[in-house]
Amino acid sequence: MSKMLDEIRQQPHTLERTLRGELRGFEKLKRRFQEKPPRMVVLAARGTSDNAAQFGRYLIEITTGIPVSLAAPSVSTLYHSSLRLDDSLLVAISQSGESTDTNVILEEGRQRGAFTIGITNEKNSTMASISDHSVLVRAGKEKSVAATKTYTGQLLSFYLLAWALGAKIDIDDLRRLPEWTAAALTLEPLIRTRAERFRFMDHAVVIGRGLNYANAFEWALKLMETNYIVAERFSQADILHGPIAMVGSAFPAFLLCPAGVTWPGMKELAQRLDGLKAESLSITDQSNKEAATPTALVVPAKLGFSGPLPADVFTPIPYIIPAQLFAATLAEVKGLNPDEPRGLSKVTLTM
Repeated sequence: MSKMLDEIRQQPHTLERTLRGELRGFEKLKRRFQEKPPRMVVLAARGTSDNAAQFGRYLIEITTGIPVSLAAPSVSTLYHSSLRLDDSLLVAISQSGESTDTNVILEEGRQRGAFTIGITNEKNSTMASISDHSVLVRAGKEKSVAATKTYTGQLLSFYLLAWALGAKIDIDDLRRLPEWTAAALTLEPLIRTRAERFRFMDHAVVIGRGLNYANAFEWALKLMETNYIVAERFSQADILHGPIAMVGSAFPAFLLCPAGVTWPGMKELAQRLDGLKAESLSITDQSNKEAATPTALVVPAKLGFSGPLPADVFTPIPYIIPAQLFAATLAEVKGLNPDEPRGLSKVTLTM
């Protein structure tokens, strides 16, 4: 068994630890933001952490109305441009806490008036030491190069951050995320069977929208780094503006299909893909009966939300679990080692 698969299976427990260990710190942040709310939020990250930041952008803007920007590290590290960040919140995300350019942005942000938060899995890292407030993703040591449990820990951290910024998120709902994650893990035997069908796949497209747009990027990244597949990723809206022309019978498509506002567009896209005779695989849950086709991966839980938040608000963590399992089991089917992708190491240093 690969380390990647083992770490995927650990995620219900790592989420529990993160929520239990970090809630008090976010309560302090909530009081701070009530007294002095930021005028905007800037997120800085690379790789998988950048995909988590993409989720954070959607979640914070949707649930709080605060504008969120994704930092472009080269603006600081290559062009040495100074950003005016007074009264802003700057959040840096890195599983190792040693991402060089991300830490440069963090340090410069503090100097230019931002309140800074570092989200990392390493409490003794540079990022943790230079942040005004450090958030520890309590995932334990991640031995596989392909990040899995740190990604979901980062997503959970963004739920807590949105809550601290005033989002009407119920902490009791967040306490159910480990349960929903465990439900998603029960799909592993089915996913292993489905992966066989894609043994000879060398290119694909992954499609999501809204709160699951980040998961489209993360699923594609896992396919690229563990299976050496050319995996394009698109919003459901963007793929219709030309790229859908490349999809056909020999070009598989992977879709993220929660109930809620994104489903009508995803449903229309799925029908078009059927018309193109494209091999497709979708992830959904029991809340979306229309998407729960015989070929779909259906998380055995009702994740549709009926409160003041969007219906799909709690789907991203449970939905990425089948995607991670698919990438890990497909690598095994192909005879590849997902723990040690060629040309990659656990910590990547860029400037």
